[in-house]
Amino acid sequence: MTEFLFSTAFSIWGLDTSWLEFIAVLLAFAMILCNIVELHWGWPLAAISSVLYFFLFWTQRLYGDALLQVFFAVLAMWGWSVWLRGMDGEPLPITRMPPRQRVTLAWMGTLLWLATGGVLLNFTDTDVPWWDAFPTAFSLVGQYLLAHKRLENWAVWIIVNIVAAGLFAWKALWLTTLLYLVFIALSAVGWRTWASRTKADPA
Repeated sequence: MTEFLFSTAFSIWGLDTSWLEFIAVLLAFAMILCNIVELHWGWPLAAISSVLYFFLFWTQRLYGDALLQVFFAVLAMWGWSVWLRGMDGEPLPITRMPPRQRVTLAWMGTLLWLATGGVLLNFTDTDVPWWDAFPTAFSLVGQYLLAHKRLENWAVWIIVNIVAAGLFAWKALWLTTLLYLVFIALSAVGWRTWASRTKADPA
């Protein structure tokens, strides 16, 4: 099975794409479409895609992104339960973050980025510690906001996807690079779609 997943699915312009990357891309694409339309099945798709990407990123020495996938798989199951459970028996509404919470999460994301980058720099052989650490840190922020259906999660994902697309292009993961470029556009669609459904947050 492992041999099959790492075998070449197809080649474009002389660049090979493995079955592992191809399947992970399809699942991740389906996941974000589910998120846009608030379909809870996006969360288990995210968990499966994260497991596949863990192995892909580890082989590319993207240790921060690899370990991030472990967190993603766990958070996906938590997010799934939040979306299914809702609030007080009611479906979880889309809300905006209070300004103070935006500042707090921005600082937390920055500190997590610096901490992650320091660990990768000093304890791994990655050649892109800070670049790898940025999407690792801020993806956790985006995932937290997505689980709580905060509109601002899409803004975070746009920034994360721009940085990640450049990182994966550097690593010649071209299909994943293309996926993240599509993610940028879909995140903008998600922002506009959710904005039309956003309720005022009493907090």
